[in-house]
Amino acid sequence: MSVKNSPRFVLGRLACLLLAFGPVRAATPTDIRVTRDVSYLGAGRTEKLDLYLPAKPAAGGLSPAFVCIHGGGWMNLSKSEGRSVEICTTLAKAGYVAVSIDYRMGPGSWPTNLFDCKNAVRFLRSHATEYQLDPDRIAVGGGSAGGHLAQMVGFTAGNPELEPVGAATPYPGVSSAVRAVVDMYGPSSVWITEKTHANQLPAERQAKLAERLAVFGAPDGTAEVLRVASPITHITKKSPPVLILHGVNDPNVELDQSRDLAAALKKQGIEHELVFVEGAGHSFDLETWNKQPLTRDLRPVVLAFLAKHLSPATH
Repeated sequence: MSVKNSPRFVLGRLACLLLAFGPVRAATPTDIRVTRDVSYLGAGRTEKLDLYLPAKPAAGGLSPAFVCIHGGGWMNLSKSEGRSVEICTTLAKAGYVAVSIDYRMGPGSWPTNLFDCKNAVRFLRSHATEYQLDPDRIAVGGGSAGGHLAQMVGFTAGNPELEPVGAATPYPGVSSAVRAVVDMYGPSSVWITEKTHANQLPAERQAKLAERLAVFGAPDGTAEVLRVASPITHITKKSPPVLILHGVNDPNVELDQSRDLAAALKKQGIEHELVFVEGAGHSFDLETWNKQPLTRDLRPVVLAFLAKHLSPATH
């Protein structure tokens, strides 16, 4: 037997490695459990959700929960987009039960897309015991079109015209109300025509607007449905608090959409935070934009906002 293969040599090398790198550690408590493609809608619907669970329930109690709604201009992308995965992973590591959802997309998808998002809230509330979550501590959020839908979920709870009923929901009688909203560069109004962006050609603007109008079934841009589908028209003194995140270089959703939202919330006395992210454009997550670190890590911002408004003490 060579010296290098002798038991004494092997044990010596192992001892050196342990001294150099420290003891081998078990899995950290930030590990999470993910279940893909969970059914949450009614019969005949193929859209699913991904469920992110913390490694263990909240110490001495139930976990808060979060519904994450993907972007894509109401036309594309999915629950598996990188932004939604990063957000849900961050929250699950922090002890939240999080779901990333697919929903109806494309022309004529309104208001089913909103109903799907509200059904996701109802799904969590209906499975509170199974997932060890607090049904009174649920928030919603999303980016871009997902931010718009998150606002609509938060501002229209209990509105009989904008709640799924009958065949549109598997959870009759279950509330879709949420305690807080995280809006990442989502339009607060689809009723007002987009303002001119210096870095977009008129043809590009018109194509984007045509897509938007097709989603809401308003080809001439004047239908009442666009006012109804605009979150800013539904803000009241009972609306939940909102965290608004927007990149200062966003070419897709103008900054005034967030400024106007903040002004409307302020007018009604609703607690809110407006954070403009320097150097960021559209579609950033909580850590990166365009594969580069953000100038500000937004994870502490979001976690602090949710902890404040989803705390058991704020029931």
